[in-house]
Amino acid sequence: MSKIKIVLVFLLCFGLYKGYVAFTEFEIGVSDRVAEIEANADIERQGEVIALMMYLGDPPELNEHLLVKNKSKCLEMKKIAEETSFAYYECAVVDANLKGGKIITIREELEIL
Repeated sequence: MSKIKIVLVFLLCFGLYKGYVAFTEFEIGVSDRVAEIEANADIERQGEVIALMMYLGDPPELNEHLLVKNKSKCLEMKKIAEETSFAYYECAVVDANLKGGKIITIREELEIL
């Protein structure tokens, strides 16, 4: 009888664990889908993102900017760009207007990485 109780307790714990995992993954999945729908619908929004920015001229003027997923990817892209170009590149956290997964305008440069 005690072996049956132990098995039932394990099954109950496993069921609770699977329910918790399903609930948390559902919440994560919903937020990812909302972000994907916003990107596809071309809804303009404002947010803090990491950007790789290219400056040209003397004095340097912002010529191009690119939305980057994370700091390490930005620094890697900056290194490659500086090796193949004479422009000045900078990775920074910026407050920007975004539309469709792209930076439309940079409102403010918050932190240089």
